[in-house]
Amino acid sequence: MNRLAIIGTNWITEEFIHAALETGEFEVTAVYSRTEEKAAEFAAKFDISHRYADLNAFAQSDAFDAVYIASPNSLHAQYAVLCMEHGKHVICEKPAASNSSELAAMIAAARNNKVVFMEALKSTLMPNFKAVQANIHKLGPIRRYFASYCQYSSRYDAYKQGTVLNAFNPAFSNGSMMDLGVYCIYPLAVLFGAPNRVQASAVMLESGVDGEGSLLLSYDGMDAVIQHSKIASSYLPAEIQGELATMVIDTINQPSRVQIRYRDGSVEDLTQEQSARTMRYEAEEFSRLIREGVLESATNSHATSSIAMAIMDEARRQIGLVFPADRV
Repeated sequence: MNRLAIIGTNWITEEFIHAALETGEFEVTAVYSRTEEKAAEFAAKFDISHRYADLNAFAQSDAFDAVYIASPNSLHAQYAVLCMEHGKHVICEKPAASNSSELAAMIAAARNNKVVFMEALKSTLMPNFKAVQANIHKLGPIRRYFASYCQYSSRYDAYKQGTVLNAFNPAFSNGSMMDLGVYCIYPLAVLFGAPNRVQASAVMLESGVDGEGSLLLSYDGMDAVIQHSKIASSYLPAEIQGELATMVIDTINQPSRVQIRYRDGSVEDLTQEQSARTMRYEAEEFSRLIREGVLESATNSHATSSIAMAIMDEARRQIGLVFPADRV
C-alpha cells in the first residue's frame, strides 16, 4: 500500500484521490496547503491524519512515501524538487513545469534521488489511447495528426468583468496552451516524438496569456495541426489520417471512443471499456512504477514530457508569451 500525500486542495485533487483510492493501492496520509485552515478543511473531507502548512516540514515528514502535486503550474518545480530531494516519489499535474529548464531540474532531482517522477497526463494512459497505439499501424503511412481542445472557461466571464483568476494570470504559468493545448501536444509527442518545426499563433489577452491558439508542426512525411482555446468551444473529434484509413478519436483529452474508418467505407470500432474515474489509470501507473522499482513510465516518460515542454516553449516564444518563471 502506497502512503500518498497531496499538495493542492482543488477539485482536481479530489478527483485524483477518489481515483487513487479506487485502485486499492493507495492510502492518503498527508496534505499540504499554504494555510492551516485549508489543510485542516481538506483533511477532514478525506480523514487525512497529517496536515501541513509548512512546506519544509511536509517534505521532511515520514508520514508518506509519494506525493501528488496539483498546485498552480508555477509552483510545480519548486514543490516537486524539494519532495524528491527528501526521497518522495512524485506524480505532478500537467503541465509538469513552467518551462524546459524547470522540467530538467525536476528530472535531475528524480534521477539523483532514485525516485519516480511522472507527469500526470491521464489520457495517454487510458485504455482507449492504448488502443490507438496498438492499432495505428493499420492506417498505413501517417500524413496528418489533428487534435482540438477548445472549451469556453467560466473563469473567462470573471476575466471580462475585470477579475483575473489563476487561469488567465501569467504569474501562475497559465493560459490556453498550458491548460488545454497540452492535452493535444502530449499524445502527439507519445506517438510521433519531436517535430522538425513548430509554427504557432495565438490570440493574446491583455492579462498577458493566450486565450486561444493554433500550432502547425512538421514531421518527415506528415504534419500535425492543433487548436486550443479557453475563450470559445469546439466539438471536433481528433483524427490521425493515414493513406489506408483514418483513426477518429472522440475527445483527445479523454478518449472514450476510437474508430478506424477505412477507404472502402468499413469501420472498425476499437473502443475499450474504461472506469468512469478516468484518473485511475495514471494512479495505477504511478503505483506500478513504485512497486516495481521503475523510475519512469514508458509512456509518460521523461523524454515525452521534455518533448511536449520544448514544443510549448517554442510556441510561447513565437507568440510572445513570457512567464515570470522564464526570467529566473
